[in-house]
This record gives sequence, C-alpha cells and structure tokens, in this order.
Amino acid sequence: MYDHRYFHRLRLTIVALALGLCAGATQAGAGLTEAEALRVGLARPEFSDLLQAHVGEAEAEALAVGTWANPTLELTRDKTGATRESAWQVAQPLDLSGRRGLRADAARHRIRAAEADNLARRNERAVELRRAFHELLRTQETERAVDAWSARFGTIGRVVDKLARAGEVAGYDRRRLMRERHSAEARLAETRADLARSRARLAALVGRNVDEGAAGRLLPEPPPPLPALQAALDMRPDLTALAARVDGAQADHAAAQRNLPELTVGIGGKRVDEGVLRENGNLVMLAFSLPIFDRQQATDRRSAAQAMAARAELGLARQRAEGELAGLHRQLMQLIAAAERYRGEAVVPSADLVRIAETAYRAGETGVLELLDAYKGALDAELTAIDLEWKARAARIELDQLTGNHPQ
Repeated sequence: MYDHRYFHRLRLTIVALALGLCAGATQAGAGLTEAEALRVGLARPEFSDLLQAHVGEAEAEALAVGTWANPTLELTRDKTGATRESAWQVAQPLDLSGRRGLRADAARHRIRAAEADNLARRNERAVELRRAFHELLRTQETERAVDAWSARFGTIGRVVDKLARAGEVAGYDRRRLMRERHSAEARLAETRADLARSRARLAALVGRNVDEGAAGRLLPEPPPPLPALQAALDMRPDLTALAARVDGAQADHAAAQRNLPELTVGIGGKRVDEGVLRENGNLVMLAFSLPIFDRQQATDRRSAAQAMAARAELGLARQRAEGELAGLHRQLMQLIAAAERYRGEAVVPSADLVRIAETAYRAGETGVLELLDAYKGALDAELTAIDLEWKARAARIELDQLTGNHPQ
C-alpha cells in the first residue's frame, strides 16, 4: 500500500521548485546599455580615422583647385658668329574668366558632401551597433526562458522517476517525458550557441568584451508622430550629401560655361653682345589660346549632365525616403500594438493556465504530462512574445536609420 501523503508532498515540491525557477529567470544582472554600446562603438579610433581620411581627401582636392599655377622661368642663350644673345623670362598664367573661383566653390561643396557622408557612415554604424546589441538582448531573453523551462523538465523528471519506481507513472509517460527533456536540452544548447555568437559580434563592434551581456528593453517606445518625422527628413545625412553634390555640380557647370581663354603674362630681359657692342633690353609677353576648335563644349555638356544627374538622384532619394517613412511608421505602430496585445492576452493567461495545471496536479486530477504541456505552452507563448518584440525593435531601428535619429 502506497503512502499517498508522500506523493502529495512530492507534487507540492515540483510546484514549489517550478515557481522558484520562474522567479529566478526574471532576474538579470546589469550589463552593457544601448547608449554605452553606441558611445564606445562610435568612438573607436579606427572609425574616427576613416571619417577624417574622407574629409581630408576632399579638402586636398579643394586646396589643389584653389592653388594658382606655378610661374615658369625660361632661359635662352644663342651664339651666331660674333653675336651672342641671352634672355630670361618669367611667365604666370592668369585666370581672367573666374573658372578657378567657381571650381573652388564646387570643391567646398564637395567638402560639405564628404562631411555629410561621414554623418551617413555614423548612421550606418549606429544601425549595425544597435542591431547587434538588440540581437544579443533578444538571444539573452530567449536563453533565459528556455533555460528556465529546461530546468523544470529536469526537476519534474527526477520526481517522475521516483513515482515510476513506486508504480505511480506509466512507462509510456516516463519515456514521453524523457523525450521532451532531451528536446529541451537540445534547444537550450542551440540557444546558448546563438548567444555566444551574438556576444562575439557585439564585442567585435565595440572593441571590448561584453561578458556582462546587454541590459535594456527589447520592445521599443512608440515613435514620434509622422508629421514630425517628415519635417526632419531633409536633415538626413545622405540627402544633405546629395544636395551638396548638386551645388557642386552646378558650380562646375558654371565654370565650364566661362569660355574666356587663360592669359599668360611674362616679363624678362635680353642682352646682346656683338663684339665690343653690348645692348640690354626688356621683354614683355602676352599669350592665350584661340578658342577656334575647342570651346569647352565637351566640358560644358559633361558638367550639365552631371548636374542633371545629381538633381534627379536627390529627387528620387527624397521621394523614396518619404514613401518608406510612411510605411515604416505604420508597420512599427502595428508591431508595437501587436506585441503588447499578445503579451497581455497570451503570455499573462499562460501563467494562469500553469497555475490551473499545478492546482489540478496537486489535487491528483491530472497527470504530470498535463502539467508539462502547460509549461511548454507557456514557453511557446513567451518565445512568440520575444519574437514580436524583436520585430518591433528591428522596425524601430530601420525607422531611426531612415530619419537619422538614433538615441544618444
């Protein structure tokens, strides 16, 4: 004859251990925050050097365009019979058309474009950092949930082994429990492998170990109203860079339309020795090309085409951004609402179902497998909620990338 009070105490032990595991799974230590990951990742010296190099290249081009051409020094010496002639001359090309000034303006616009491109690169790196950070956060939450359920399977398995030896559990139920336990352990091992990879990816981006993990909230806050985001759209770095390139192309086109030829002015001296007679004189030289064949037609057409292409690219990019902004904003709002609704309507009731299953198990109305199914259902609900929150976060990161509005 079996002592039913003994088995009742075992059932109570299962429930108490399960509740303790659940409470322990909700506690997480402090870790790297999103703001800290962005600060450290964007401040890496290699990334700063890359940004400085791009601006330095544009500044070098502006320096080259704005620098005057070097003067030329010409020395000649001629001897014919008793006559010897020697001369020197210094010549300087002069830009009377204003092309150099317009090209210098174009180069300054390209410096603005390079600076805006650097902001776009910071934007892209911030996106990469945020995705890696929240991927680690998502994997942490998944691992925490799977670990808690896997531990429950092990606890229940040990108690069921005792019940089986006492003849309270059928052999099929025991094998079924073992299969679920092995599945949970395999899923936990897979999740921990994903966690190690996510941690290594973020560590490579920030340049230090992140063994403490990520700390934060996976579900994002609602975005600002759509009109406010649309008003700030023109401040996007890539659109600012395109606008600067339009200005630069227009300045290049204006320079190409200046068809006044370049003038070269020279001054010098000449000395003639003819026996005992010596004479000295001065030289003045003016030279310019005659615009008969080449009147800058090719340069003019090329710069006009480049300006047209830059304006068209800017218009297309702005239209594409406006369309993507409206769609992303709508998607993000719907995902946030769906995640909050699912957690309230599915995850929270799953806890009630677990409590009902535990009560029925304590009363001996159901078997251990029904309790196990309730635990597994609660796990599936939690993982679905995490997946919805991750999709909402990914949409928020994409929206912030589109508007260039990343958290500081």
